[in-house]
Amino acid sequence: MAIFDRKIKFFSLRNLKNYLQIVFGAIIMACAYAFFADPFKIIPGGVFGISIILHHLFGFSTGTVGLILNIPIFILGIIFLGPKFGIKTFVGTILTSLFINFLEKLHIVLLKPDEVMLAAVISGVLIGLGLALIFRAGATTGGSDIIGQILNKYTAIPIGQLLIMIDSVVVLSGMIAFHNISLAFYALITLFITGKVVDAVMFGGSYRKAVFIISDRHREIREKILHNLKRGGTYFIGKGMFQGKDKNIIYTVVNRRELSVLQQFIKDIDPNAFITVFESREIFGEGFKPIKEEDI
Repeated sequence: MAIFDRKIKFFSLRNLKNYLQIVFGAIIMACAYAFFADPFKIIPGGVFGISIILHHLFGFSTGTVGLILNIPIFILGIIFLGPKFGIKTFVGTILTSLFINFLEKLHIVLLKPDEVMLAAVISGVLIGLGLALIFRAGATTGGSDIIGQILNKYTAIPIGQLLIMIDSVVVLSGMIAFHNISLAFYALITLFITGKVVDAVMFGGSYRKAVFIISDRHREIREKILHNLKRGGTYFIGKGMFQGKDKNIIYTVVNRRELSVLQQFIKDIDPNAFITVFESREIFGEGFKPIKEEDI
């Protein structure tokens, strides 16, 4: 009976919706890379940014290189972080690589050679939209996200800063490889637009999220927030309405990428935890926006 229940859960409408979002997200991202970023040597960070560099230097297939690079990263993630990434992230990575390879073989040209700025903008919009769909399905894109989590485990650097550093290194590598400083400028435009689009699609434009977490394993979740995300928080004591038991409620504020990581942490620690996420229009205080006289 237990096996039957799991099958029902796996083939549930919600799960089907999540996988469809991953498929559409992978297709949209593949269009961004195959039609706009890759032809114009725009390096939008991450594993596929490295793939674009290797494609133009050595003629390797962008999608295949992305897949080859992601496989050892997944293995390292399992070794250092445990098997917590899930099938969804792996499926999203494979599909994106396959779609890129397929679309590149079509040899479709959508923009003129001198329309690099337009290519950078469209790349950012499409990558952001694809990422948002994948994030909303409960998956990540692997690659730099996993590397960031590994480095975060062994350093005192927050995940958000690590991801910016990793993407910056990839962008600079592209600039050096192609001997063109303007390509770094276009890549930064793509990265900026990508972040804005992800925020708009997932959170209605809100970058920071206020999170309330109720879990019997709150101490383990607290450790993840403090030591992995390098974020603070507050405990509230509540009382359950059904059994009248005292509950420890964690309140914290995170950004877009940290929210995705936090959700995965909680899923691994306590799948039965109750999580409420609110949009935060503005956050003032230590670690966020400083309080100024004009804000009072």
